[in-house]
Amino acid sequence: MRFQRAIRAITGKWKIEIMCSLIMGPLRFGQLRRALPGITQHMLTEQLRALAADGIVIRIQFPEIPPRVEYELTRAGKDLIPLFAMIRDWALRYEAELGFAQDGEG
Repeated sequence: MRFQRAIRAITGKWKIEIMCSLIMGPLRFGQLRRALPGITQHMLTEQLRALAADGIVIRIQFPEIPPRVEYELTRAGKDLIPLFAMIRDWALRYEAELGFAQDGEG
């Protein structure tokens, strides 16, 4: 059950793309939207809330005017980075054999 819970926490529409966008550091909501062409504001909000609820992303609100909010991977989220790299390497190794479409993504 723990494995299934972990998989549910990181899978879902746009979750992996959001986490990968945050690998280089914190981003504001608008920056995330621009980094993820095709995601709607509603979907981004929904997925960020789910990732935060699962402890993978943290929402940081700065006491400034105008308000500034950033999203960042937590320690648990950062621990997923090597896993994503392994999955990317696996996909590159087997893309021809498994018939993965070559879409130019890294």
